[in-house]
Amino acid sequence: MSFPMYVLYSALLAAALVLGLPYWLVQALRHGKYRAGLTERFGFVPARIVGDQRPAIWVHAVSVGEVLAVSPLVERLRQEFAGHRVVVSTTTATGQKLARNRFGAENVFYAPLDFGFAVKAYMRALHPALVVVAETEFWPNFLRLTKATGARVAVVNARISDRSLPGYRRWRNSLRRVLANVDLFLAQSEEDGRRLVEIGAVRERVQIGGNLKFDVPPAIDVPVVQQLRQALRGAGPVLVCGSTMEGEEALLLRAFENIVAGQPRAVMVLAPRHPERFEKVAELLRAMHITHWRRSHWHGEPLGGGVLLLDSIGELAPVYALADLAFVGGSLTGHGGHNILEPAQFGVAVVTGVSYENFRDIVELFRANDAVRIVGPAELPLVLLDLANDETARRALGARAAATLRQHAGATERTLRALDALLPAEARTLP
Repeated sequence: MSFPMYVLYSALLAAALVLGLPYWLVQALRHGKYRAGLTERFGFVPARIVGDQRPAIWVHAVSVGEVLAVSPLVERLRQEFAGHRVVVSTTTATGQKLARNRFGAENVFYAPLDFGFAVKAYMRALHPALVVVAETEFWPNFLRLTKATGARVAVVNARISDRSLPGYRRWRNSLRRVLANVDLFLAQSEEDGRRLVEIGAVRERVQIGGNLKFDVPPAIDVPVVQQLRQALRGAGPVLVCGSTMEGEEALLLRAFENIVAGQPRAVMVLAPRHPERFEKVAELLRAMHITHWRRSHWHGEPLGGGVLLLDSIGELAPVYALADLAFVGGSLTGHGGHNILEPAQFGVAVVTGVSYENFRDIVELFRANDAVRIVGPAELPLVLLDLANDETARRALGARAAATLRQHAGATERTLRALDALLPAEARTLP
């Protein structure tokens, strides 16, 4: 982009913000969305992150999935570059909560909106030597102004989804100038690397780093898992259905009715993707006359022959450890799917829907190793019933999933070594 184009882009962004104000206000009032961190997003740097005079390594991770993916990398950066402070920004409230728990509130903040005044405020406060962006946050002003400070810029765990590729192609000429501000792209796969070059990334700056999500350690020693393990004694099989979207819960609950008819102690843990849908799913459970408990009102009572509605935030990933069988949602109704690695790391048999383009490379890898079952709405009930009734097949499928994950770990180390080359040798504190 030329400078006039950046001015036009900023004006259009401001117009979109103003025109969308009624929607944002409704969402804020009805669901509490977008209120958290509002001042931070507009460039008011929170006092809690000011004071440390060391140059910063700024890692940006949009939401929970990205925060989880970069967590091992953040810890390694802290170890290897102790002369720098490592700070983390997020876009969503759920990502912010997780990041503060993991890295400390004094190192975490909401990412500024892509206005020059907001971005510059953080540049002045943090003096970043390196900015690391997870996946594909190609914000024009942010990248341009970061580069203008002299900081190096890296995009890690980069991927270009099937859904976003056509749009990027249309804007390739403008995008090429934006991506010229990035010193290094570490793509998840060869295909993602090819797509980055196609949309305008400099070929010599694109490397294949692998997928950081393969290196995320499982979270198992948490209170909810201990509490559920006790409550599930004598129950089973346990089916954990995670990140479900509208239209999927009814299909899954009808399938569960078939399972519980033959196995009266079966349990489903049902975790809708979006908190604003918790009440609607509870209403569906009542309408279907299915025995159920809500996590928000559950105090450890024994479970069996019903559904636990996981109406909480941040508890799904460790709960997969208790599953005999997992369904990963957002994949039956055209939303592109969610992360099948979360159950796979526990050796759980995984089922997902035919819409998995958001995690294309991961699902195809597992599919090639016969380590996942992919179903459409029509096949879902029978596949779940068969796996629920066949422990041998279930265990074998889960074992292949765990083995596939182990074979493809190591992206964190590759990413660290590539980032190391962007900083001067004197910045390192480890050989």
